[in-house]
Amino acid sequence: MDATLEKKKKKTWRLGYAFWFILPAFVLYTAFVMWPTFSSISLSFTSWDGINPDIRYIGLENFREIWNSPRVHNAIWNSILLAVALVVLENVVALGLAVLVDKVRWFRNFFRSIFYFPVLMSGIIMGFIWMIILNYNFGVVNQLLDMTGLSALKADWLGNPDYAMASIILSTVWKSAGYYMIIYLAGLQGIPQELLEAASIDGAGRWKQFRHITFPLLAGAMTVCIMLAMINSLKLFDQIAVMTNGGPGFATETLTYIIYRVAFGEGRQGFGTALGMVLFLIIVVISLIQIRVLRKREVQM
Repeated sequence: MDATLEKKKKKTWRLGYAFWFILPAFVLYTAFVMWPTFSSISLSFTSWDGINPDIRYIGLENFREIWNSPRVHNAIWNSILLAVALVVLENVVALGLAVLVDKVRWFRNFFRSIFYFPVLMSGIIMGFIWMIILNYNFGVVNQLLDMTGLSALKADWLGNPDYAMASIILSTVWKSAGYYMIIYLAGLQGIPQELLEAASIDGAGRWKQFRHITFPLLAGAMTVCIMLAMINSLKLFDQIAVMTNGGPGFATETLTYIIYRVAFGEGRQGFGTALGMVLFLIIVVISLIQIRVLRKREVQM
């Protein structure tokens, strides 16, 4: 009987300790994440300008405007295009880098650091760097084209609607691929070497080993990388703000950027909040679909 009471006391003490340990983080999370989120739901039904204390409710008018606005439709299309391109390219490049670095015998940590370094830079700094690289008059890209006799290929990479989005994608892949490379490296190092050695003895070359052993066993790491890449691409803002400012015209204006322009540039906080709700729903729906598909693939693998 005494032993049972002692166990109950210990359990109660542990629960109380856990409660006080979690409470500060829970309070901060509620104050700075949950409360603003629920407040945004209410503000999305208003015409608030972000300054005037008088808030006027207009029902579903903001969402009707979103449904009928060509500008919003263009931003949604740009967001989807950006997300698809970044998810594919970032994961392909990251997986390729991980495989190469994993095979390196000398200076492995050096190469890891080199490829991971761009991740440590802020999006603002990275945007300015690529603005200089892609500048039409003195940018490195156009100067290299001049030096190699390919002047006909010179272009205004950030000022031409045909190239602006591609420039954003290229610079973002350069910055982010190193982050996903680390995740793939962890997955590669968790693959039993006995499987690869057995396949090699059976006559399987490197490509067959990668296709039938390495790639299937990276399913878990790939799920994480694809999910993170999709979410990060849909909320991409810094590079667009610095490199193109949503232009030329509306060529690189995404949902994230149009929320900023409308809410803070045009003084339409209510409409911007409604756009934020739409972006939130898009991310939730895509995430649920991805989780379902990728988890099913993990089970099959």
